[in-house]
Amino acid sequence: MAPLAIAMAAPHQFSFRSPELKLSSLHHPVSWSIYNGHGSNIVPRICPLKICAVTKLRIRKVLRQCGLHVPRKVEKDVPKSNGAKSGVDHVQLHNESGAAFQGAPIVKCSNDKTAAVNDIKPSNEHQHQNQDSTVPSLCIAVIGATGELARSKVFPALFALYYSGYLPQNVGIFGYSRKKLSDMDLRDMIAGTLTCRVDHHENCEDKLEKFLAQTYHIDGGKSNREGMTKLNAKMKQIEGEGEANRIFYLSVPQEALLDVAHSLADGAQSQHGWNRIIIEKPFGFDAISSQRITHSLQSKLEESQIYRIDHLLGKDLIENLTVMRFSNLVFEPLWSRTYIRNVQVVFSQECGIEARGRYFDGYGTLRDIVHSHILQTIALFAMEQPVSLDGEDIRNEKVKVLRSIRKLDLGDIVLGQLKDESNKAESYMKSLTPTFFAAALYIENARWDGVPFLIKTGMGLMKNRVEIRIQFRHVPGSLYREKFGQNIDLDTNELILRDQPEEAILLKVNNKVPGLGLQLDASELNLLYPDKYNVEMPDSYEHLLLDVIDGDNHLFMRSDEVAAAWEILSPVIHEIDQHKVTPELYEPGGRGPVGAYYLGAKHGVRWADE
Repeated sequence: MAPLAIAMAAPHQFSFRSPELKLSSLHHPVSWSIYNGHGSNIVPRICPLKICAVTKLRIRKVLRQCGLHVPRKVEKDVPKSNGAKSGVDHVQLHNESGAAFQGAPIVKCSNDKTAAVNDIKPSNEHQHQNQDSTVPSLCIAVIGATGELARSKVFPALFALYYSGYLPQNVGIFGYSRKKLSDMDLRDMIAGTLTCRVDHHENCEDKLEKFLAQTYHIDGGKSNREGMTKLNAKMKQIEGEGEANRIFYLSVPQEALLDVAHSLADGAQSQHGWNRIIIEKPFGFDAISSQRITHSLQSKLEESQIYRIDHLLGKDLIENLTVMRFSNLVFEPLWSRTYIRNVQVVFSQECGIEARGRYFDGYGTLRDIVHSHILQTIALFAMEQPVSLDGEDIRNEKVKVLRSIRKLDLGDIVLGQLKDESNKAESYMKSLTPTFFAAALYIENARWDGVPFLIKTGMGLMKNRVEIRIQFRHVPGSLYREKFGQNIDLDTNELILRDQPEEAILLKVNNKVPGLGLQLDASELNLLYPDKYNVEMPDSYEHLLLDVIDGDNHLFMRSDEVAAAWEILSPVIHEIDQHKVTPELYEPGGRGPVGAYYLGAKHGVRWADE
């Protein structure tokens, strides 16, 4: 019998004293590794427990090659009545038939796939233990589980919620794809992306083990209808007889969206609880295609079931818009054309187009960012106070704002395209797809009539900047105007709500410089989140997934909001496509096209980054 050969990546090392595989002989040095946080929250985290957990997964993979299976929870305590020494590992192994063995810690691996063990007991790792039938179960299916979005964002967000106690103990996590993977293959694939919070990582390894044990893979095959039938059957095994709720996250390409949605609507919905379906943007290519998608979805699903997700709306900056305005008396009276001169919404990124690939070439900044994120931000900022915090009441007010926005024309927009000096994007940038978009919007209602809302979003710019900047009007008949010289903008009050480069709320005010004489200075009263709140900021996917679980839909676009946003953009999109408007080229690492500055001057606005 040849010794078992195992190839493991450094720093993990294993030694074998004989053809017998002894679990206690598997060694790895304790080392520290630094992992990045979820998504755009780049937070250094040190988690040696994760190294141990991932190493255990690799050990299990080796044992499975011998036809053996180690359960997720390895018991360490050996009854002293058996004469075992303290500290010797006592493990349970399963063979391919599913039978469970308990006994000595020495396992013999040979070609006939047998093991020297004692005390045979049946076991089923797929069954939830101690499940309370009175508590509704929850199953969450990630459709497109092997894609980049699912692996890097969705599964980590689900584990973060599970780790923090926001998911029920009897939750079932399902990865659905067309790849022939086992449950363990999926668990091994996602294990390296799951991390525990820096600020409280107690029982990290135990919770990681339990979460992975409740994660299953469904091979959808060539037909989604057959695949959804298999998914439904597997969910029923987990759910039992009580109330069962289900969430389906559709992380699929646009061309596969309707087939997947129709198949799950017909074959995978729970009959004893609610069903919620999460759909990723973009929501169509234009007004006509979006309307077709909406009608097709509504033919199989209720509108209340559909959650159209834009992860950028899960930022604390967005959630804080309504909190700051409607819970602070000092701001609400100022929130109108009487006191506000202009509003700027800036979303700039340092990364270039090569990071977005073919998807971006198909949709561009206008359809990808402006349609959902920018317009939703303006709607939340400018809406009237809703009658309650219920999601439908908030969405009713948002759609009123969107319907009040004047339709854009070419004279009020600037298109830009990043110069490709490295030729990295040459393979897919074959069109005039804009990577930069700036525009002046006007809301034609009593509160905001005449106030320009200037938006700017682009890639490959000087820095990552995500902020809303409110510039107030000048003080009428100011006694101190001459103290600021010729530049009267220096005495303008500003309120800045910032997500990047660091979360902050800043208020620019004028004050006297201490000392003799009268010298004025514009200073910032600042609330820096890292200084005030010693907590790790959750990823936006965590925020939005928790909202779906709670049934809070106020940050998700309703079908009439989607249609209203397309009504604003469709005329200018049609003109751009019809006349083949050429975007203005701009240098990487700069401020964007020069045309953006002329646009600001045209509407009496000085950009914040000038």
